[in-house]
Amino acid sequence: MIRRNETRTRHLMPLLLLGLAACATDAAESPDAAPGDAPLPEGVAELVLTNGRIVTLDGTNAAVSGLAAKDGRIAALGADEDVTGWVGEGTRVIDLGGRLAIPGFIEGHGHFMGLGNAQMILDLTTAATWDDIVDMVAEAAANAESGVWISGRGWHQEKWSTPPDPMVEGQPVHDGLSAVSPGNPVILTHASGHASFVNGRALELAGIDAETPNPPGGEIVHDAEGRPTGVLRETAQGLARRVFNEEEASRSRAERESSAREQVRLANEDLLRKGITSFQDAGSGFGTVDLLKTLADEGRLPVRLYVMLRGGVEDLEGRLDEYRMIGYGDDRLTVRSIKQVVDGALGSHGAWLLQPYADMPSSTGLATTPPAEIARVARLAIAHDYQVNTHAIGDRGNREVLDLYERTFADHADLDDLRWRIEHAQHIDPADIPRFAQLGVIASMQGIHACSDGPWVMLRLGEGRARSGAYVWQDLMKAGAVVTNGTDVPVEDADPLASFHCTVTRLIEGGSTFFEGQGMTREEALHSYTRANAYAAFEEDLKGTLEVGKLADITVLSRDILTIPADEILETEVDYTIVGGRVEYSREN
Repeated sequence: MIRRNETRTRHLMPLLLLGLAACATDAAESPDAAPGDAPLPEGVAELVLTNGRIVTLDGTNAAVSGLAAKDGRIAALGADEDVTGWVGEGTRVIDLGGRLAIPGFIEGHGHFMGLGNAQMILDLTTAATWDDIVDMVAEAAANAESGVWISGRGWHQEKWSTPPDPMVEGQPVHDGLSAVSPGNPVILTHASGHASFVNGRALELAGIDAETPNPPGGEIVHDAEGRPTGVLRETAQGLARRVFNEEEASRSRAERESSAREQVRLANEDLLRKGITSFQDAGSGFGTVDLLKTLADEGRLPVRLYVMLRGGVEDLEGRLDEYRMIGYGDDRLTVRSIKQVVDGALGSHGAWLLQPYADMPSSTGLATTPPAEIARVARLAIAHDYQVNTHAIGDRGNREVLDLYERTFADHADLDDLRWRIEHAQHIDPADIPRFAQLGVIASMQGIHACSDGPWVMLRLGEGRARSGAYVWQDLMKAGAVVTNGTDVPVEDADPLASFHCTVTRLIEGGSTFFEGQGMTREEALHSYTRANAYAAFEEDLKGTLEVGKLADITVLSRDILTIPADEILETEVDYTIVGGRVEYSREN
């Protein structure tokens, strides 16, 4: 018995990596070749796709119907008759039935371990009010041992249906939360990751009181009487994180490794389900890289990872050469870049602005890392052939990073094609827009943020600054800059189709649009999620387009997102995620 649209020549069903269970299937079905399986004969492909609309993005606007993959690479492209000659004993053949196949989605900026961790703690993204969050913590505390930390992520005060009462600077105070969790310290991370809310017990353990000074690049929010409200902005989060991390460190090594492996498993599962074949991880430490390298050796990294190392000069010096790797483990792991952070997020009033916030005139945001320190890291990166990717959201933050990049480039005029990046580049002074192209700096942006943030950006910036500098994708591209795409997961859901939809529509809550003239065409949006992201990681010779010799990383969609009405994009589903010619996810299964 043969399942609709698909034939095979061997038996049993493949398992998704990392222990994902396969569903029941007919006896005539067979698995993809697993690592260590005997190679197929010369001229026989592991995978053949037929009867599809395969968009190659190779620069010729070519769309073909057939593709063959062998040894993890694309062996043939063309009409069905051009690829059926690759079918033999052991080939998996998928009849696409006219469906769209594209180069595998590349997540251009996200937090890999954070994605997995977010699925293991309280999910605050669903809370409609602050009271909902208090109720969630109360339930968790009722089921937790006394003294155990309760953590969660995803709250955003601008997305609550009613404001908290009482509140300070638009955010709650900890009294209600502390009342339901007196015996458990609580830390709840803002959706942006640039602020945290803690209860009274956590403030006590962290030694935070009315006299505690703000750390450099951070702020402890106080009420009118001078008491800490529980909101810790930017680097001030570290005061509570230090105590939280001490408890984590007290767990056995086996417990910590088991937890980390589960985060990896959950992250991979989520990404594969959403059609993502490569993931650019925006900041991990050496220990995480060690784990990922081990998992690559074990064949447990189905999604390809490009990892940015985080840390200052003291953290990085002496270790960069050891950890630099390109295409490790069958192109599963690359480490060749360093992540820095110059400011915070707009939602938490941490983005560093040239002029004060419209809704908080006393503040221009926070410089979380002095530019002089980032410049030291930049010189270290040059010396060890690393890319530098710096988080900058506010217009002052972007200008400071462009300035220090320009000085660094001038000091090393003999080097070219460095492809340094600004991560987010959300709010840019119009005078700085042309500088991205002039300096060759990549604007590593996230389309979905424009739609998520759109309802309240003007509250922070005012209409004039929002119009001229907020998420100005078209202005950057017209100036000649490379603009990439992603989600900043777990800040947003990792779904590339939601980000693609926002990138082309700029549609925000309520049905209005956020300066839709800055939106991309369908083709530009797809380019930003594939070819541009590959270029931003020096991987354009491997991925981002479908061409003979490149990695057979392919996403198959249920609908043609390049032609369907815009409102149907969000109804599109991922039917197959193929990495290296191997079906890692199938919606039917």
